[in-house]
Amino acid sequence: MSTSSAVQFGLDTFGDVTLGSDGQPLPPAQVIRNIVDEAVLADTLGLDFFGVGEHHRADFAVSSPEMVLAAIAGRTARIHLGSAVTVLSSDDPVRVFQRFSTLNALSGGRAEVILGRGSFTESFPLFGYPLNQYERLFEEKLELFVALLKGGPVTWRGSTRSALVDQEVFPPIESGTLTTWVGVGGSPDSVVRAARHGLPMMLAIIGGDPRRFAPYVALYHRTLDETNHAGLPVGVHSPGYVADTDERAREELWPSYKAMRDRIGAERGWPPMTRHEFEHEADGGSLYVGSPETVSRRIAATVGALGIARFDMKYSAGGLSHERMMRSIELYGSTVVPRVRALVAT
Repeated sequence: MSTSSAVQFGLDTFGDVTLGSDGQPLPPAQVIRNIVDEAVLADTLGLDFFGVGEHHRADFAVSSPEMVLAAIAGRTARIHLGSAVTVLSSDDPVRVFQRFSTLNALSGGRAEVILGRGSFTESFPLFGYPLNQYERLFEEKLELFVALLKGGPVTWRGSTRSALVDQEVFPPIESGTLTTWVGVGGSPDSVVRAARHGLPMMLAIIGGDPRRFAPYVALYHRTLDETNHAGLPVGVHSPGYVADTDERAREELWPSYKAMRDRIGAERGWPPMTRHEFEHEADGGSLYVGSPETVSRRIAATVGALGIARFDMKYSAGGLSHERMMRSIELYGSTVVPRVRALVAT
């Protein structure tokens, strides 16, 4: 996109269990209440979107994003609210549609859903879904969800859930349709799937130079053209943190970011993160950390390189405190976003 009016800016959180002033993890219930306050601040600052992730493990507090988003809807006026992401593979598409349709009603049409397979697999055994059907579960359930988006009676048959025959699903979307994105981690097949279903694509860029995703954006637009779905937007979700200076931002984020990265990495066979890796990601990778001016220029460069319509910064990082996240949100909304708009408009 080439004009500032075409670009939207949001925030995402996975509901990381944060540390209190005593250095101990806060109770998940308090983390959830803090997330609501963070979203209210984002709305006050005029941001476009606030997303809450879904996880089913001890280091993340939110297992039901829609419940948290409903609470946020009652305390906000204009910001759009959605998931980041909803793990559709281990859920039921009908229930997902009903929950977000309900959120859409409560929020006056501000609900969005980002559907994905997720980067964690805890939900599969928890809800009784076999991992050896990982691809089939998502493909079939996405197909059904797209049918539900069209409204009216739905007829569908697949191998992963019971068939539907002229089934009405309630409540319907009050007007228009439910804004639905597909979260993509960089697989060409996932890019093509999103385009083939005529759904906007949200790229999760969590490592490396964002410019390396340009071929995926081109593939997406090419497939849209081939399937008569041209004109749909692309968004980017990436981690970030804003403080008054570059040095302060890096020093404040580093301990929490490393602890989070090492904890997850240990489960996946990754070596511990070095400070050099962290600095490399902050200098030119997918980590948007620094002063408002530094982060603004980094985001503007990504907007320009990929032609995206929305940028969502994942502002939470492991034990990073609520107070520091609130300050980061304030700087992002009050300083970074206006500066990016100015940069991409030139």
